[in-house]
Amino acid sequence: MTPTLPQAFKKNFLGNSPGWYEAAIIAFLVLNPICLYLFGPFVTGWILIGEFIFTLAMALKCYPLQPGGLLAIEAIALGMASPEAVYQETVSNFPVIMLLMFMVAGIYFMRDILLFTFTKILLGVKSKTALSFLFCFAGAVLSAFLDALTVTAVLITISVGFYSVYHKVASGKKIVDEGHDHANDQSLISKHRQDLEDFRAFLRSLIMHGAVGTALGGVTTLVGEPQNLLIAERAGWEFMEFFMRMAPVTMPVFVCGLITCIVLEKIKILGYGATLPDTVRQVLKESSDHEDSKRTQQDKAALITQAIVAGILVLALGFHVAEVGIIGLMIIVLLTAFNGITEEHRIGHAFEEALPFTALLVVFFAIVAVIHEQHLFSPVIHWVLAMDESVQPGMFFLANGLLSAISDNVFVATVYINEVRAVLDAGDISREHFDKLVIAINTGTNLPSVATPNGQAAFLFLLTSALAPLIRLSYMRMVIMALPYTVVLTIVGLLGVLYNI
Repeated sequence: MTPTLPQAFKKNFLGNSPGWYEAAIIAFLVLNPICLYLFGPFVTGWILIGEFIFTLAMALKCYPLQPGGLLAIEAIALGMASPEAVYQETVSNFPVIMLLMFMVAGIYFMRDILLFTFTKILLGVKSKTALSFLFCFAGAVLSAFLDALTVTAVLITISVGFYSVYHKVASGKKIVDEGHDHANDQSLISKHRQDLEDFRAFLRSLIMHGAVGTALGGVTTLVGEPQNLLIAERAGWEFMEFFMRMAPVTMPVFVCGLITCIVLEKIKILGYGATLPDTVRQVLKESSDHEDSKRTQQDKAALITQAIVAGILVLALGFHVAEVGIIGLMIIVLLTAFNGITEEHRIGHAFEEALPFTALLVVFFAIVAVIHEQHLFSPVIHWVLAMDESVQPGMFFLANGLLSAISDNVFVATVYINEVRAVLDAGDISREHFDKLVIAINTGTNLPSVATPNGQAAFLFLLTSALAPLIRLSYMRMVIMALPYTVVLTIVGLLGVLYNI
């Protein structure tokens, strides 16, 4: 039976999303103008934040770009933020946008060397605890000298590679077969289903250890997270001074974070402790052996090229020779030029993963513009600044952490550091107290914010990546798996802020 035109519109709205989800989004869109009329823009602004977080939490039901975008468009139409404010938020975060557009695509062209290297590690390290520690430690060290989003892109790339190899075999195909859709479970062989579930649990725990590692390392240096550069610029600190001033807080947190990783794998709670099934290990080994056997001189040259360019990438990011996005574009040019990838359609595939998230991030900036225009965080800032100076660093740490988990750590850090700098310039606080508050702002926005996927850009990127639905990594599962890290990082970070600075 052919649907009527109204039925067709209803069927088209948000595509294959569940009916209750579509009804919820429609309810949000209807209620927001009513709330604005009854309660004003401040209350409605907080309601909007809750609605947007809901779209992120349901990312596996519907990609947040469409429902979140509808909420953002409505907010602008209702006058809660101006298009100019959204544009300014986007421009101020343009380095992050360039990073996503170009660096993630650059990592795509390195996938062969990454998969080769990490397959050897995965097959060589038998202990799950040691492997988890290695992922967490590597994520931390790399993030300290590169940046968390780049490292997360690497983790996603290698995990998708591992998953696709086994999923092909679990679907009854041979390792040598081409063109397999690893997102489709319909052809799975029943005897492989449990092993696939166990493999998903294994990858979930590894990716979460690595993602938390990016937070452990990202807080330590001025290049680790996007907001760190702004914080360092406002404080007038260079690379080593930033590291040394943060170290009394970040180094104990780093050690305790790694200890937490080991403990979680030993006690096997909240989704941790899953081991690599023997059948999966065997398939990955056979795949590795097959790739080694068929590797031509041209393939070996491509791997060597990727390894050399990876070294260039590390040096360029470590010395911060240019904005991360520009370095990413350089990586794309080098890898495609020297590996003979010159067809437009082959290059275009590299951008498929990052661009939807880039669009989502701009929608997120629209929500941030509402926060800024309606001064939603101002009461908290003024409340903390009105307290006694002795308790301000600890309260800044906690307030920054809470607001970062609710919204985004880059925005919270930007707002707080500018407010505190203005107070210093007005002569209302000493330089020594300002330095303490800067440390509290940096650690507060980087550590407790691991509590939710929207708290950190790297976590949000992971949640909305192609990997998340493959390994069943939902918003709430990320919150639950991050919980022990959140508790440890928050407590140790707070103690460091209170007693070490």
